[in-house]
Amino acid sequence: MENKLASLLEGFGISNTGIVPLSWIIIVLILAILFIGSNIICQKIVLPIVHIITRKTSSTWDDIILNEVLLKCVCNLAVAIIITALQPLVLTSGTWLYTIVTKILWIYIVVLFVKITLSLFSSFYLISSKSEKTKNHTLQGVFQMLKILSISIGLIIIASIAIDKNPMTLLAGLGASAAVLMLVFKDSIMGLVAGIQLSANDMLRPGDWICMPKHGADGNVIDVTLTTVKVQNWDKTIITIPPYALVSDSFQNWRGMQSCGGRRIKRSIFIDMNSIKFCDEKLLQELIKRGIIKEEEGRMDKVNLTLFREWLENWLTNHPDVNKDMIIMVRQLQPTALGLPLELYFFFNGIMWVPYEHTQSDIFEYVFAILPLFGLKVFQSPSGTDISNNNGRIPSHLF
Repeated sequence: MENKLASLLEGFGISNTGIVPLSWIIIVLILAILFIGSNIICQKIVLPIVHIITRKTSSTWDDIILNEVLLKCVCNLAVAIIITALQPLVLTSGTWLYTIVTKILWIYIVVLFVKITLSLFSSFYLISSKSEKTKNHTLQGVFQMLKILSISIGLIIIASIAIDKNPMTLLAGLGASAAVLMLVFKDSIMGLVAGIQLSANDMLRPGDWICMPKHGADGNVIDVTLTTVKVQNWDKTIITIPPYALVSDSFQNWRGMQSCGGRRIKRSIFIDMNSIKFCDEKLLQELIKRGIIKEEEGRMDKVNLTLFREWLENWLTNHPDVNKDMIIMVRQLQPTALGLPLELYFFFNGIMWVPYEHTQSDIFEYVFAILPLFGLKVFQSPSGTDISNNNGRIPSHLF
């Protein structure tokens, strides 16, 4: 009976030399217990101990790196290495069963190494995104490319184990098909290069407001990956742009406005040039009476537009919602058929959109209302009502 059992065991590559079948069964059970119990040991003992230690430290990087996925993989890796080392005690070297089991164990070890590497890259990215020095750099695409490289190397090693070939031989064979690989991974390669350029030149950060009319983008950058840049427009739609498009084409980044704390207002009022004249006594007394100008500022030889421009610039300088540390200017532009453009150039003291629009509207509504007190008129093209109010005659100031 024992001879038949020994012959059967040897047929499967199981050696009975020096080890009785009972001993072999015990070794197999021990290996099975080690393999199955690794997850239980990791979850019940190792993970709680590591979590207690990491919580007591003041730094956060150890909590991120020593995560649950990494610790489980490390526990399984240790058990897999032990099983591989003890395997010759059970199986006879050189038999087909020994070869298959060995390949399966080594492939499993490679898979665990790849998972550990991917977990580390994810942890490093999370740490970099929280660091003050690197959180504004678009590093997600770089870490994604490193993950792809790790997976590719792992697949090459697994293939070499399965077919008993040197990994370098497989790499040499892949060199012949490099053109096909370049075509397959074209977007990823271009995205990686573009991501490095965007990060190195500090051209784009998550949270930046960018405008790219060619791609219909006008909003905040919410994500930068290896192959896409996601922009959430102000209408809450999401636009995806290839990273290399941001390098090859031009786009507008409003980060400078957001960081300086001021938002520009640049708008013109078209003055009817027929209303521009020298100040008379009646006009000056009215302005002094209303407290718009001081008595020493009123001179008969002064042009009403000059007086208005000086007053307006001084009024903007003292306005609470205008940024005093940036340019404040009221200037004339080239006269047109629509009148003389008087441009107001200043900065709102803030960056939020709604207060910005409200302040801009309040200022120009006030300017339009006070303009007639200086004897000035805003030019606007005549309508049918204008002509009917003059009994069909075109107003004389339009000639």
